[in-house]
Amino acid sequence: MKLFKALLSFLVLLLLGSCQNKPAPSAEEEPAAQTITPVLTDSMRTGPLTEYIELNATSSFLKKNSVKSAASGYINQMEVSLGDHVKRDQELFVIKTKEASALENKSGNQSNDTTFRFAGLIKIHSFQDGIISTLNRHIGDYVLEGDELCIVSDKTSFLFLLDVPYELHQFIKEGSSCDILLPDKEIVPGTIRSNLPAMDVNSQTESFLVKPATGISLPENLIVRIRIAKTHRDKAHTLPKSAILSNETQTEFWVMKLINDSTAIKVPVNKGLETPERIEITEPLFLHSDRILTSGNYGLADTARVIINEAHP
Repeated sequence: MKLFKALLSFLVLLLLGSCQNKPAPSAEEEPAAQTITPVLTDSMRTGPLTEYIELNATSSFLKKNSVKSAASGYINQMEVSLGDHVKRDQELFVIKTKEASALENKSGNQSNDTTFRFAGLIKIHSFQDGIISTLNRHIGDYVLEGDELCIVSDKTSFLFLLDVPYELHQFIKEGSSCDILLPDKEIVPGTIRSNLPAMDVNSQTESFLVKPATGISLPENLIVRIRIAKTHRDKAHTLPKSAILSNETQTEFWVMKLINDSTAIKVPVNKGLETPERIEITEPLFLHSDRILTSGNYGLADTARVIINEAHP
């Protein structure tokens, strides 16, 4: 009996000791703290929205007059320089015929006679108002009869050649307005004129003529962007572009919507028109009081804890 009591006491002491020496749970076994992401929000807006397309265009003068030499000889005088604005019938060049030059060299005396027969001086005039756009001659150059001396471009024929892929042909309407975006950020209004009746065989684009609405002075072959209205909605429901998230293939789109002050959930959406700043949401129809995440929304789980840094009404 005494042996049994001693054995029982030993087992009780052993059990108590094992309970006291049990190790505390490790840090890995402790529940992880839930991440709270700081976010910014915005709300749905309703108003007019226009989607644009932008295409390249090149400046050009459609009408150009080639000024040619009326006889073979030497350029004796040049009254213009490249880029000068000239008037109709303005004197541009004076050509001394090769016969007059030969007689002058032989006699050593320059005649004061201004007739072609003796002095051999031929004055070349401009046939129209315009700008000297090409000038590759210098005083003393020898030219043959019919050689080109310069090109006078008609200022009134200045326009832009707009290259349009054929699949966008339906959006280019003759007589419609557009914006000409210059490289220095200036925006000039313009009007789309008729198109040229031929396609570029390599790029498969057709050219439309765009006329600036104001008389601007620009160089030829300047590349600009033409902005044309593609589609317009008077009452579009839009969100900031930063609110829209997508998968890698951009086949699925969604936003993160707040259901309370600390929880955001994933809501699939369908897109409509797009601008650089805002995107139309066709489905679902959010309320103007709904708060949609615009920052801190990337990479969140379908349901996430958040904290609002700043809310935009």
